[in-house]
Amino acid sequence: KVWDALMDGEMTKQFWGFHKNVSDWKVGSPWSHQDYETGAVAVVGTVLESDRPRRLSLTWGHPDDAARAEEPTRVTFDIASFMGSVKLTVTHEGLEPASPRGRGTVEGWQAIISSLKTLLETGKPLPATAQRWSGPPKPARDERRRSGRSPTAA
Repeated sequence: KVWDALMDGEMTKQFWGFHKNVSDWKVGSPWSHQDYETGAVAVVGTVLESDRPRRLSLTWGHPDDAARAEEPTRVTFDIASFMGSVKLTVTHEGLEPASPRGRGTVEGWQAIISSLKTLLETGKPLPATAQRWSGPPKPARDERRRSGRSPTAA
């Protein structure tokens, strides 16, 4: 069920910010993370490993990374039996944890994986991930002033 949930657009739209993952999932094939309705591409990459139902590994980058001279990162989903249940481990390598992209990605994974678990256990995702994802919330204008950041630095 976990493997299928990562691939099935009808399921991903429920727990992954109204997006779907698109690929044939063969090693070396491209994949993309797209808005479910508009097809706008948020993430692109290449399938590095695809061992159904145990392991999926992908490069992970934004469509404009080449223009910004940013290298793609690597995401690996490891799925294993564990004490009569299923254990999903998501490893995202190559992120700078203190960077805005790193912080946003970590926060995003926490929400997405929690919602996937809830969906598989109850049939319903967490409400926050069942709607179109527009990135992590930005601090209110007053909070940015108190923190010493300019309003445009969010």
